[in-house]
Amino acid sequence: MDISSSSFNMTNYNETLMSENTSRTNGSDTTPPMPFSEVTAVIYTTVFIVGFLGNVLVIYVVARYTKMKTVTNMYILNLAVADELYILGIPLIGTNSALSYWPFGNFLCKVSMTADGMSQFASTFCLTLMSIDRFLAVVYPIRSARWRKPRVAKILNGMVWAISFLMALPLTIFSGVQDKFNTCNISWPEPSESWSLAFILYTSIMGFFGPLTVITLCYLIIVIKVKSAGVRAGLTKRRKSERKVTRMVVIIVLVFVLCWLPFFTINIVNLFYVIPESKVNAELYFSLVILTYVNSCANPVLYGFLSDKFKQSFKDVLCFYKDMTTATKDLVESRQNGNKLIQMEVVRSTDVEPLTAKPATDCQ
Repeated sequence: MDISSSSFNMTNYNETLMSENTSRTNGSDTTPPMPFSEVTAVIYTTVFIVGFLGNVLVIYVVARYTKMKTVTNMYILNLAVADELYILGIPLIGTNSALSYWPFGNFLCKVSMTADGMSQFASTFCLTLMSIDRFLAVVYPIRSARWRKPRVAKILNGMVWAISFLMALPLTIFSGVQDKFNTCNISWPEPSESWSLAFILYTSIMGFFGPLTVITLCYLIIVIKVKSAGVRAGLTKRRKSERKVTRMVVIIVLVFVLCWLPFFTINIVNLFYVIPESKVNAELYFSLVILTYVNSCANPVLYGFLSDKFKQSFKDVLCFYKDMTTATKDLVESRQNGNKLIQMEVVRSTDVEPLTAKPATDCQ
């Protein structure tokens, strides 16, 4: 079966997973486009603006302020970069949904698919590293001190992107603009059905369920450790700080799971139960894909609410630009007022000169 006969007109890595799954099970020869309307356009635009500006702000404050260069924040910086890369795919998806075909050519198709795949793997791996870091900080605070440093975190972040690229290589190799429907999708070699099945399992296990298992184990051990430590001693200032950071990371992970679990679950379910093609199901698929983008724009909001340092840094940046805008406005107004005063002086002097010159004329 030719995988190009996908049931939905997809443009990115996540939508392609849906497309691959439904194509494999339904074998449809029609390609109804993803639902697009004024509501869809508003959703795309809102998610893009909030996600783009929010993650730019996170990247700026971590890179700008020395106090923000902690181990956890290095991983948050990397997560923000991955979220930003993922968010940048929205204009391409929106354009494709509006036109019902891919207008950007084969090269951008491969770049878009690879970037989406890399960002999704990188996000999951970043959260896994953050969870392992919390595990080390809580369970082995002394022994792990020499490894839990920003420099080590930067090296691990680089490794995350290298591994993510290798994981996304199938997308780079097999994606392209398909002649039959002029869509950006994956064309597997024969037997395409087996390749498609392997791809869905591979991405679901390596990109979500596998890392989620590691994350869950980390927090189970942390909970056991915290409970036992709480019985023996009261909370020190350092331990309170560690708990606040751990709480923030846990909430970030939970939101990630809530936003991504429905997407991967429906893909696994569709391997065993054929989901019929309909407008309602197309809208459901669209909602699940948008939910993954909502996660990327929700993270900066979570940082602001859950971390005092992020909240203060956000205020510093926003107030700085507000003060700059106010100062610029005041400068412009003062210049305008100065020009008006000069003009008034000129008018006044022209009115006074005849009066001062008039007595002289009369004396003559």
